[in-house]
Amino acid sequence: MTKKPVFSIVDDDPSVRESTVDLLNSMGFLAQTFQAADDFLKSDRINCTSCLIADVRMPGMSGIELYDHLVASGNLIPTILVTAFPNDRDRARALQAGVLCYLAKPFKDSELFACLELALGARKTNTKGS
Repeated sequence: MTKKPVFSIVDDDPSVRESTVDLLNSMGFLAQTFQAADDFLKSDRINCTSCLIADVRMPGMSGIELYDHLVASGNLIPTILVTAFPNDRDRARALQAGVLCYLAKPFKDSELFACLELALGARKTNTKGS
């Protein structure tokens, strides 16, 4: 029996959290939302998250800072960053750090789905030797 992938969505905008979780649920995935990076870090979801979808700009810790924190603590979770304020500097920094995708809001469902496929493929690769 294959475990369903679990997605964690961290975004301070309630409408983005709800629409993203609804989209993932409609695709047959399990998803949980968090209003802030600290909420996610304090949760029990870190070790079971197959893919993290996080906003770049949030009060407190940004999505890029959250990703850096996870990597520094040994939690290599495939990550997709989304932003309403895309810029080349943030995109380059995120992708250079190892983030899988950097999407501008509003993004197309097909763009997110392509990133989800990358993330699930990366998760399988990261867990094969464990």
